[in-house]
Amino acid sequence: MDRLIYTSMTGATGALLKHAAAAQNLANVGTQGYRAHQHQLRTIDVETHNLPPALPTRAFAVDASTHTDFTPGPMMQTGRPLDVAVAGKSLIALAMPDGTEAYTRAGALEIGADGTLQNQRGVPVQGDGGPISIPTGAGVQIGADGSVAAVMQDGMQTTVNIVGRIKLVTPELRELERGGDGLFRLPNGVVAPLDENARLAAGVVEGSNVNAAEEMVEIISLSRLFEMQVKMLQTAEANDRAATQILTPR
Repeated sequence: MDRLIYTSMTGATGALLKHAAAAQNLANVGTQGYRAHQHQLRTIDVETHNLPPALPTRAFAVDASTHTDFTPGPMMQTGRPLDVAVAGKSLIALAMPDGTEAYTRAGALEIGADGTLQNQRGVPVQGDGGPISIPTGAGVQIGADGSVAAVMQDGMQTTVNIVGRIKLVTPELRELERGGDGLFRLPNGVVAPLDENARLAAGVVEGSNVNAAEEMVEIISLSRLFEMQVKMLQTAEANDRAATQILTPR
Protein backbone atom coordinates (compact mmCIF):
# COMPACT_ATOMS: atom_id res chain seq x y z
CA MET A 1 0.00 0.00 0.00
CA ASP A 2 1.28 3.48 -0.81
CA ARG A 3 2.84 5.13 2.22
CA LEU A 4 1.08 8.33 1.14
CA ILE A 5 -1.90 7.05 3.11
CA TYR A 6 0.01 7.12 6.37
CA THR A 7 1.60 10.47 5.54
CA SER A 8 -1.81 12.03 4.91
CA MET A 9 -3.34 10.36 7.95
CA THR A 10 -0.73 11.76 10.33
CA GLY A 11 -0.95 15.16 8.66
CA ALA A 12 -4.72 15.21 9.09
CA THR A 13 -4.37 14.13 12.74
CA GLY A 14 -1.90 16.93 13.41
CA ALA A 15 -4.20 19.45 11.76
CA LEU A 16 -7.09 18.29 13.97
CA LEU A 17 -4.99 18.65 17.13
CA LYS A 18 -3.92 22.16 16.22
CA HIS A 19 -7.49 23.03 15.20
CA ALA A 20 -8.79 21.87 18.60
CA ALA A 21 -6.18 24.00 20.40
CA ALA A 22 -7.06 27.06 18.32
CA ALA A 23 -10.78 26.52 18.98
CA GLN A 24 -10.11 26.23 22.71
CA ASN A 25 -8.10 29.45 22.62
CA LEU A 26 -10.86 31.26 20.76
CA ALA A 27 -13.42 30.04 23.29
CA ASN A 28 -11.31 31.53 26.10
CA VAL A 29 -10.59 34.89 24.51
CA GLY A 30 -12.57 36.52 27.33
CA THR A 31 -11.27 34.34 30.18
CA GLN A 32 -9.21 36.27 32.72
CA GLY A 33 -5.59 35.18 32.98
CA TYR A 34 -5.95 32.54 30.25
CA ARG A 35 -2.78 31.47 28.43
CA ALA A 36 -2.96 30.40 24.78
CA HIS A 37 -2.48 26.67 24.16
CA GLN A 38 -0.55 25.40 21.16
CA HIS A 39 0.48 22.07 19.61
CA GLN A 40 3.94 21.78 18.09
CA LEU A 41 4.36 19.24 15.28
CA ARG A 42 7.49 17.75 13.76
CA THR A 43 8.24 15.40 10.90
CA ILE A 44 9.77 11.91 11.00
CA ASP A 45 11.06 10.22 7.87
CA VAL A 46 9.38 6.94 7.01
CA GLU A 47 11.88 4.11 7.42
CA THR A 48 11.73 0.93 5.39
CA HIS A 49 13.55 -2.39 5.56
CA ASN A 50 14.14 -2.59 1.84
CA LEU A 51 17.60 -3.27 0.49
CA PRO A 52 18.80 -1.03 -0.95
CA PRO A 53 16.96 1.57 1.20
CA ALA A 54 14.12 3.43 -0.45
CA LEU A 55 14.45 7.10 -1.22
CA PRO A 56 13.28 9.42 1.61
CA THR A 57 10.13 10.50 -0.19
CA ARG A 58 7.69 10.12 2.71
CA ALA A 59 7.48 11.66 6.20
CA PHE A 60 5.07 11.43 9.11
CA ALA A 61 3.76 14.42 11.06
CA VAL A 62 3.76 13.72 14.81
CA ASP A 63 2.68 15.74 17.82
CA ALA A 64 6.03 16.67 19.35
CA SER A 65 4.76 18.60 22.37
CA THR A 66 2.18 20.98 23.72
CA HIS A 67 3.18 24.54 24.36
CA THR A 68 1.70 27.32 26.50
CA ASP A 69 2.19 30.92 25.47
CA PHE A 70 2.98 32.84 28.67
CA THR A 71 2.99 36.25 27.01
CA PRO A 72 1.26 38.69 29.41
CA GLY A 73 -2.32 39.61 28.62
CA PRO A 74 -3.84 43.11 28.69
CA MET A 75 -4.36 44.77 32.08
CA MET A 76 -7.84 46.11 32.79
CA GLN A 77 -8.67 48.55 35.57
CA THR A 78 -11.72 47.53 37.62
CA GLY A 79 -11.31 49.42 40.87
CA ARG A 80 -12.60 46.37 42.73
CA PRO A 81 -10.52 45.71 45.89
CA LEU A 82 -10.52 41.94 45.41
CA ASP A 83 -9.26 42.07 41.81
CA VAL A 84 -5.50 41.59 41.50
CA ALA A 85 -3.06 41.26 38.61
CA VAL A 86 0.34 39.64 39.10
CA ALA A 87 3.41 41.37 37.68
CA GLY A 88 6.03 39.71 35.51
CA LYS A 89 6.05 35.91 35.31
CA SER A 90 4.69 35.22 38.79
CA LEU A 91 1.50 33.31 39.59
CA ILE A 92 -1.03 33.06 42.40
CA ALA A 93 -0.98 29.82 44.42
CA LEU A 94 -4.26 28.01 45.11
CA ALA A 95 -4.89 25.43 47.85
CA MET A 96 -6.50 22.49 46.05
CA PRO A 97 -8.94 20.14 47.86
CA ASP A 98 -6.49 17.22 47.59
CA GLY A 99 -3.83 19.11 49.53
CA THR A 100 -1.70 20.05 46.51
CA GLU A 101 -1.05 23.48 45.05
CA ALA A 102 -2.04 24.83 41.65
CA TYR A 103 -1.13 28.14 40.06
CA THR A 104 -3.01 30.71 38.04
CA ARG A 105 -2.83 34.24 36.64
CA ALA A 106 -6.58 34.82 37.08
CA GLY A 107 -6.90 37.33 39.90
CA ALA A 108 -10.64 38.02 40.21
CA LEU A 109 -10.95 36.90 43.84
CA GLU A 110 -14.01 36.53 46.04
CA ILE A 111 -14.89 35.92 49.67
CA GLY A 112 -16.67 32.61 50.17
CA ALA A 113 -19.62 31.93 52.44
CA ASP A 114 -17.19 30.75 55.13
CA GLY A 115 -15.09 33.91 54.82
CA THR A 116 -12.27 32.25 52.87
CA LEU A 117 -10.52 34.23 50.15
CA GLN A 118 -10.96 32.20 46.96
CA ASN A 119 -11.04 32.36 43.19
CA GLN A 120 -14.22 32.42 41.12
CA ARG A 121 -14.36 28.61 41.11
CA GLY A 122 -14.42 28.45 44.89
CA VAL A 123 -10.81 27.24 45.27
CA PRO A 124 -9.12 28.90 48.32
CA VAL A 125 -6.13 31.14 47.73
CA GLN A 126 -3.00 29.79 49.40
CA GLY A 127 -1.68 32.02 52.16
CA ASP A 128 1.55 31.95 54.11
CA GLY A 129 -0.14 29.73 56.72
CA GLY A 130 -2.89 28.11 54.69
CA PRO A 131 -6.14 29.55 53.33
CA ILE A 132 -6.84 33.19 54.21
CA SER A 133 -9.96 33.94 56.28
CA ILE A 134 -11.64 37.34 56.19
CA PRO A 135 -13.64 38.41 59.29
CA THR A 136 -17.36 38.90 58.75
CA GLY A 137 -18.24 42.43 57.72
CA ALA A 138 -14.64 43.48 57.14
CA GLY A 139 -13.40 45.34 54.11
CA VAL A 140 -10.31 44.06 52.30
CA GLN A 141 -7.14 45.78 51.22
CA ILE A 142 -4.48 43.85 49.27
CA GLY A 143 -0.94 45.17 49.24
CA ALA A 144 1.63 44.99 46.46
CA ASP A 145 3.45 42.14 48.26
CA GLY A 146 0.22 40.11 48.49
CA SER A 147 -0.55 40.99 52.11
CA VAL A 148 -4.27 40.92 52.89
CA ALA A 149 -5.61 43.38 55.43
CA ALA A 150 -9.06 43.26 57.05
CA VAL A 151 -10.46 46.73 57.60
CA MET A 152 -13.02 47.00 60.41
CA GLN A 153 -15.07 50.13 60.97
CA ASP A 154 -16.20 50.68 64.56
CA GLY A 155 -17.93 54.03 64.74
CA MET A 156 -15.29 56.66 64.10
CA GLN A 157 -12.43 54.21 64.60
CA THR A 158 -10.92 52.19 61.77
CA THR A 159 -8.92 49.06 62.59
CA VAL A 160 -6.63 47.43 60.04
CA ASN A 161 -5.36 43.90 60.72
CA ILE A 162 -3.15 41.78 58.46
CA VAL A 163 -4.92 38.41 58.20
CA GLY A 164 -2.59 36.71 55.72
CA ARG A 165 -0.48 37.03 52.62
CA ILE A 166 -1.29 35.65 49.19
CA LYS A 167 1.40 33.20 48.14
CA LEU A 168 3.03 34.39 44.93
CA VAL A 169 5.42 32.07 43.12
CA THR A 170 7.74 32.42 40.13
CA PRO A 171 8.58 28.88 38.95
CA GLU A 172 10.34 27.99 35.72
CA LEU A 173 7.56 28.40 33.17
CA ARG A 174 8.84 25.53 31.01
CA GLU A 175 8.31 23.15 33.95
CA LEU A 176 4.63 24.00 34.44
CA GLU A 177 1.99 21.54 33.29
CA ARG A 178 -1.54 22.65 32.41
CA GLY A 179 -4.28 20.54 33.94
CA GLY A 180 -7.73 19.80 32.59
CA ASP A 181 -9.09 22.51 34.90
CA GLY A 182 -6.90 25.14 33.21
CA LEU A 183 -4.64 25.54 36.26
CA PHE A 184 -0.89 25.03 36.20
CA ARG A 185 1.09 22.62 38.35
CA LEU A 186 4.66 21.47 38.79
CA PRO A 187 5.40 17.80 37.98
CA ASN A 188 4.98 15.12 40.66
CA GLY A 189 3.14 17.44 43.02
CA VAL A 190 6.19 19.62 43.67
CA VAL A 191 5.31 22.84 45.53
CA ALA A 192 6.84 26.08 44.29
CA PRO A 193 8.48 28.26 46.97
CA LEU A 194 7.19 31.69 47.91
CA ASP A 195 8.80 34.46 45.89
CA GLU A 196 9.43 37.38 48.24
CA ASN A 197 10.09 39.70 45.29
CA ALA A 198 6.85 38.96 43.41
CA ARG A 199 4.40 41.83 43.21
CA LEU A 200 0.78 42.38 42.28
CA ALA A 201 -1.56 45.31 41.70
CA ALA A 202 -5.01 45.63 43.28
CA GLY A 203 -8.03 46.88 41.38
CA VAL A 204 -6.69 45.38 38.15
CA VAL A 205 -7.28 42.09 36.33
CA GLU A 206 -5.29 40.52 33.53
CA GLY A 207 -7.17 39.45 30.44
CA SER A 208 -6.54 36.53 28.10
CA ASN A 209 -3.45 36.73 25.89
CA VAL A 210 -5.35 35.15 22.97
CA ASN A 211 -5.48 37.19 19.77
CA ALA A 212 -8.94 36.45 18.36
CA ALA A 213 -8.07 37.53 14.81
CA GLU A 214 -4.96 35.34 14.67
CA GLU A 215 -6.86 32.34 16.03
CA MET A 216 -9.62 32.77 13.44
CA VAL A 217 -7.03 32.88 10.64
CA GLU A 218 -5.35 29.79 12.14
CA ILE A 219 -8.63 27.87 12.24
CA ILE A 220 -9.38 28.69 8.60
CA SER A 221 -5.86 27.71 7.55
CA LEU A 222 -6.02 24.41 9.45
CA SER A 223 -9.42 23.61 7.94
CA ARG A 224 -7.94 24.01 4.47
CA LEU A 225 -4.95 21.88 5.46
CA PHE A 226 -7.21 19.12 6.77
CA GLU A 227 -9.23 19.16 3.54
CA MET A 228 -6.00 18.85 1.54
CA GLN A 229 -4.86 15.86 3.61
CA VAL A 230 -8.23 14.14 3.12
CA LYS A 231 -7.97 14.80 -0.62
CA MET A 232 -4.56 13.10 -0.61
CA LEU A 233 -6.07 10.08 1.12
CA GLN A 234 -8.77 9.89 -1.52
CA THR A 235 -6.15 10.16 -4.28
CA ALA A 236 -4.09 7.35 -2.73
CA GLU A 237 -7.21 5.20 -2.51
CA ALA A 238 -8.05 5.88 -6.17
CA ASN A 239 -4.48 5.04 -7.23
CA ASP A 240 -4.56 1.80 -5.26
CA ARG A 241 -7.89 0.83 -6.81
CA ALA A 242 -6.59 1.54 -10.33
CA ALA A 243 -3.42 -0.47 -9.70
CA THR A 244 -5.46 -3.40 -8.42
CA GLN A 245 -7.60 -3.42 -11.54
CA ILE A 246 -4.49 -3.45 -13.77
CA LEU A 247 -2.90 -6.35 -11.88
CA THR A 248 -6.08 -8.42 -11.64
CA PRO A 249 -5.97 -11.25 -14.24
CA ARG A 250 -8.88 -11.35 -16.68
